[in-house]
Amino acid sequence: MRIGYGIMGTLDLDVVRAIAPELERAGIATLWVNQPGRNGDALAAMAAAAAATTTLRVASGVIPVDAFPAEQLVGRVRELGLPVDRTVIGIGSSQKPSPLTRVGEAAAHLKAELGVRVVVGALGPKMRRLGATEADGVVLNWLTPDAARQARADRDADDPEARAELALYVRTALPPAHERVRAEAETYGRIPTYAANFARYGYAPVDAAILAAGPEEVRPRLRAYDGIVDEVVVRGVTAGDTVAEHLELVRAAAA
Repeated sequence: MRIGYGIMGTLDLDVVRAIAPELERAGIATLWVNQPGRNGDALAAMAAAAAATTTLRVASGVIPVDAFPAEQLVGRVRELGLPVDRTVIGIGSSQKPSPLTRVGEAAAHLKAELGVRVVVGALGPKMRRLGATEADGVVLNWLTPDAARQARADRDADDPEARAELALYVRTALPPAHERVRAEAETYGRIPTYAANFARYGYAPVDAAILAAGPEEVRPRLRAYDGIVDEVVVRGVTAGDTVAEHLELVRAAAA
């Protein structure tokens, strides 16, 4: 199981540049950057991290193609000079009338124009199937190990050769940031599609997070996902978004 590290696209670029080489040195496979709606700039953060490293993959998790059409993303990736061999573009859509069609068309366009890997943020089985069969993988979110195991079974049924990768975001925090995770969990719990998913699996959103008492707890709790997903993304939640706070989580995850 690979370990990735996730940040928000609103994180200061100086912090991104400082932590990226440390991620690489720690053996973290990928830096994942959230694109929170129209706020922040995931691609700019990815470019900053790529410029400060030589082997670290950079990925978006995920960019809504409702707000950022594929043609726009192609131009921005080229403008920033993101390295094709290390770039993963994660995309998603939830807007009617046809998010499946929109994501499928965007994935095909990005792959054809850029030659990068494209993964799909997916909650339900239909979008997961699209990610497994028409893109290069699926980005999962807010899943306990048992729920992730079901998602893995769905992927294996749709993609018997396991060509498509499975990445899972796991909110991870040390005590100063526990309340931030709880607040984020409550927010997701009020989103109808997520609320239905939590009800279907029978757990509260915060149950899918790691609220560690100390750094020594992080890595053992990540091992619960070993053999289930290809990459578990430690979505680092900190109290102040400082370099030191993020690096404390990075070292705990890589230990």
